[in-house]
Amino acid sequence: MVGTMALLPSFIRPHRRMTRRRPAHPAHRPPAGDEAVLDAPDDRLSPALVAAGRGEYATAAALLADTRATADWEHRDRYIRRLAAFARSRPEWYEEWRAAGPHDPGVLLVGAQLAVDRAWPSPGRAELLREVSPLITAAARADDRDPVPWRIALDHARGSRAGHRYFEELWEAAVRRAPHHYGCHVAALRYLAASWHGSHRECFDFADRAAQDAPADSLVQALPARAAFGYLTDGCGAAVPRGRLEAAADRAIALSARLPAADPAPAEVRNKLLYVLLRLERWRDARAQLRLIGPYATSFPWDRFSEDPLGHFLKLREQLQTALPGAALAGLLSAPPEPGDGHGGHARAAGH
Repeated sequence: MVGTMALLPSFIRPHRRMTRRRPAHPAHRPPAGDEAVLDAPDDRLSPALVAAGRGEYATAAALLADTRATADWEHRDRYIRRLAAFARSRPEWYEEWRAAGPHDPGVLLVGAQLAVDRAWPSPGRAELLREVSPLITAAARADDRDPVPWRIALDHARGSRAGHRYFEELWEAAVRRAPHHYGCHVAALRYLAASWHGSHRECFDFADRAAQDAPADSLVQALPARAAFGYLTDGCGAAVPRGRLEAAADRAIALSARLPAADPAPAEVRNKLLYVLLRLERWRDARAQLRLIGPYATSFPWDRFSEDPLGHFLKLREQLQTALPGAALAGLLSAPPEPGDGHGGHARAAGH
């Protein structure tokens, strides 16, 4: 990770096939539209959310305790986000959980994420986020091994417009705990994009170096494709060579092939990759990702293009099966300009 960290001001230091295909055979097409679901939880999270719907928190607490005991930081991060989203709509559920176990590391993490989520859409985001700092500190102190509080801290620093030196300190603390944690790397990439809006070279340099350092089955292999998504939806800055975009897509395709097919856990990585492949007009590869996605659509990235992300995904899926998908897809792949921090860091609460 030394090479990756060298890219950060010190964190932000600069370094140095378009084919027309026939439609897929019907036997290989993705599930019918009525089978698609949006943001489906995996088999471990689903019971926790069902129990939460009944007002019970014990299943969620046990799930988070298990991810902590096994140092399963990637799933822990994903579950924290989803449970915080549930708590945002059902705050009484979270308050009961917190009252029962105020020092539970899982409760502290959900509370920190929830506070950041609530502050994010506000025009006074930076000021509101400063009041959240003690919650993130408490979550970090609850388990010194856990990188997830540091991912929340990295998002918090971006939203509160923290300086590069402070962000670098947070970043180094995060990667000491988990050198290849995907969520922390995404947070760092977003900070780069927000700090140097339109400087896509720096984003790609960071993402490429991180992917080179990471194991072949690490989600960090998808980071360059995330940088490509930012560039393709940003609409500003110097041009990135086509070859670099293709290489980012190829790296993410290789990762996708190693992950379980039609599974909700890698669904967001694959949905984002699908967008990149469509923009590169790699129809055959895009159809292959559709088969791997199966019925699992995700809000990101399609909520960048529509208030109905599932409907948008279904339209894309339908158009991709036509003989000449290019013209039909063009209007579905353009994101409206959004204020804020660029590279996918739009102002919606779910976008940070």
